[in-house]
Amino acid sequence: MTVDRILPTDEAHDLLGLATELADGELAPKAAAFEERAEFPREVLRTLGRAGLLGLPYAEEYGGAAQPYEVYLQVLEILASRWLAVAEAVSVHTLSCYPVAAFGSDEQRKLLPDMLGGELLGAYCLSEPQGGSDAAALTTRADRDGDAYLVSGTKAWITHARTADFYNVFCRTGGPGPKGISCLLADAGTAGITPQAAERTMGLRASPVAQIAFDEARVPADRLIGGEGMGFTIAMSALDSGRLGIAACAVGLAQAALDYAVSYARERQQFGRSIIDFQGLGFMLADAATQISAARALTLAAARLRDAGRPYSIEAAKAKLFATDMAMRVTTDAVQVLGGAGYVADHPVERYMREAKVLQIVEGTNQIQRMVISRALTKG
Repeated sequence: MTVDRILPTDEAHDLLGLATELADGELAPKAAAFEERAEFPREVLRTLGRAGLLGLPYAEEYGGAAQPYEVYLQVLEILASRWLAVAEAVSVHTLSCYPVAAFGSDEQRKLLPDMLGGELLGAYCLSEPQGGSDAAALTTRADRDGDAYLVSGTKAWITHARTADFYNVFCRTGGPGPKGISCLLADAGTAGITPQAAERTMGLRASPVAQIAFDEARVPADRLIGGEGMGFTIAMSALDSGRLGIAACAVGLAQAALDYAVSYARERQQFGRSIIDFQGLGFMLADAATQISAARALTLAAARLRDAGRPYSIEAAKAKLFATDMAMRVTTDAVQVLGGAGYVADHPVERYMREAKVLQIVEGTNQIQRMVISRALTKG
């Protein structure tokens, strides 16, 4: 289905056209095979970087494209509609560039052209085995030792853990609570940093997720981002943007599932007519189309607040919550529309359904989003 979009500039139209061309040519033909092999498409990310699609929301002086977030999110949606693992990789990488771009020193920002150009792939090391949602309770420790920090601890559920070139490591440099947390930019090849075996995940098998062990890894002190004690502020600020990225991914995935289900339902004949003509299925697809449009509108409304420099944290939580719950429903219904055919790997909807689940978990579970929203309501 062609999505009728309102975009702010002609350049934005061209960018979405480029994203569509790359998604159709570089992503869609490869997705099924790479997912089957659980192989990360590193060269695809380089291709997207060289095309300028990894630095869209960042300033041109750092190698970005200075695009509004509403444009970046619609590019992400297009990528997700062809291959969610790649779109999620773009979202995570964009999130990983944020600490340096927003809080880094002039010297640290010299790394941004290679980051935004896709030559350096990033990972975001916040979650821990015992403290996924409770980020303020993280225990990974960084102790000052001369001109460096010695980092020890374990991070969990890290996207790009085995393929990243740099890590944003959120670690404790002070006392308990959020004020004791700092952010270090660590090279992946640093001695004492050891990615563990990749997790065996339900979906997104082409996206490597693993724990990372830190054993007195020596990170230069000039890689401290924003000063000691700024880590929690950086992490929460980045997650607001990251939640919008996941919401856009959810919209794209759901759109792909709907498009496939509609195409199948038009062709599939039962009782002498196309199954889409049966009200039970037709209404199911109508509900899906409506929910996708609503999620897209909610996500872009939050993005436009961000672009205008206005508070958007609560709206980002709403968008992430609604869009990812919607994607789970729509992909499940797409499997139902195909019936038995939907349950086999010959059709992509079973993969879409498996992939949708993780979107309700990453960048803060949907239970956390509900806590964020409800707390805002209690404050009035």
